[in-house]
Amino acid sequence: MRRLQQQVTKFERAYQRKSSADDEATRRAFRRLRQLQLVVEHIGSSAAFLGGSGMAPERRTPDDHLALERRMLESLEAERERLVREVHDGPAQVLANAIFELEYLDRMTDRVPADARAGMRTEIAALKTRFRSSLDGVRAMIYDLRPPVLSELGLAGAMRVYLAEYESRYGLKVLSRLEERETGFDPQQELAVYRIMQEALQNTQKHARATSVRVEWERDGPATWILRCIDDGSGFDIVRAARQQRSVGLLSMRERAELIGGRFDVRSAPGQGTTVTLRIDAKGDQ
Repeated sequence: MRRLQQQVTKFERAYQRKSSADDEATRRAFRRLRQLQLVVEHIGSSAAFLGGSGMAPERRTPDDHLALERRMLESLEAERERLVREVHDGPAQVLANAIFELEYLDRMTDRVPADARAGMRTEIAALKTRFRSSLDGVRAMIYDLRPPVLSELGLAGAMRVYLAEYESRYGLKVLSRLEERETGFDPQQELAVYRIMQEALQNTQKHARATSVRVEWERDGPATWILRCIDDGSGFDIVRAARQQRSVGLLSMRERAELIGGRFDVRSAPGQGTTVTLRIDAKGDQ
């Protein structure tokens, strides 16, 4: 049993060394490692109880777990930044160049025989419209992936900027109540709150067929901050959604909430909209 515990510890240290260059495979391995840690601890406790040996499993301290969880959040953001660079230098640049070439071809149609000129210009205009639409979509993805400057805007300020962009981009009416006071959270916690809001709004835009969404960020008494994202969309069956691919976004939000010590809740029903709630304890009175 002790050898198994030591092997799990060895794997954990190997992950810590690799986490700065994380990828999807490593994240899956990390989740499996966490599950294995829980299993090993459970087996160790059971063996000690049944055998009467007094053998206690080697437990991780809260600080150890917190360090690993923060590494996980940092690696997720590093992956987002890498994608921003790749998308900007790849698809976005290709589409921008394609539009430039089409504009050049459009000017060259004056040299084409008159009977073919109108048809060519129609086709070129249609292509430019499609490419510009695709480029707008790519730029929107880059905007969503790029981390907000929370240190300059503050959490409520970054939320407000994103909500204005979201309303302009998707045409949904956005209502908000965002409390401006200092949260006392560290930068990774604030970034996780922001990402949970972002994911909730993306789910609304993709799935809810909503006309409006309300976002609230406020202090609830002396000990808790609450984020609520409420839409008037079609809603969904939570149990059924959990069995489908659609639940990936919900799992992502729940995982982020747990990593920062938050409590995550989703309430929805067909035809009754959706409410996403995050509660996270504050560090004393601000």
